[in-house]
Amino acid sequence: MSEECLICKAPLTYLEEDQSMVCGICGKKEVSKTRCINGHYVCNECHASGMEEILSICLQEESKDPFHILERMMSLDFCHMHGPEHHVMVGAALLTAYRNAGGSIELGAALSEMYKRGKQVPGGACGFWGACGAGISTGMYVSIITKATPLAKEAWGLSNQMTARALNAIGQHGGPRCCKRDSYLAIREAVSFTAEKLNIHMDSGMVCCTRSMMNNQCRKSACPFYKG
Repeated sequence: MSEECLICKAPLTYLEEDQSMVCGICGKKEVSKTRCINGHYVCNECHASGMEEILSICLQEESKDPFHILERMMSLDFCHMHGPEHHVMVGAALLTAYRNAGGSIELGAALSEMYKRGKQVPGGACGFWGACGAGISTGMYVSIITKATPLAKEAWGLSNQMTARALNAIGQHGGPRCCKRDSYLAIREAVSFTAEKLNIHMDSGMVCCTRSMMNNQCRKSACPFYKG
């Protein structure tokens, strides 16, 4: 199992208080609670380096199944077992499948907005904020397709309902975090929510995790997507 520290592969540890950290890849200094047991720190920007590939993949994709689209992104080098890249990928997969299923959006602009918003949710939000970034990403997705703003009426409500529904599903399955499991749960809720509230029916194939051996905290049979 080697999906922890991107520098030395050692397990991560989470501190009780913020400390000044220096990214071992780019040298940027910032405050964080996260580092590996050997003291290495990797900033969110470096952890998600190469994520720009999401845009070209989604613009070329014809599938109506957000799970299929997500799996394509998860298989690329920029995507790790865990990390803030999932906070963009979930919403990007949903936006793409929504457009391909008949939803009326300008996909390029929508993906750019998703990329900008999703990158603002840091790694560790699931534990430190009490709101998993994969769940938040579904709310961003609904916000973008409904053009929600803080002053909107129905769109404002739908965006918050979506986030709540995704976070509830993620929370019910409990921790520790698994960015793959939480992304699958969030998308599953978003597919049904989109059909119910917006009458756009995306495809939804069976999901079976193939990455459990890469996760030091895998819950195995307690996960609904565990292959066994």
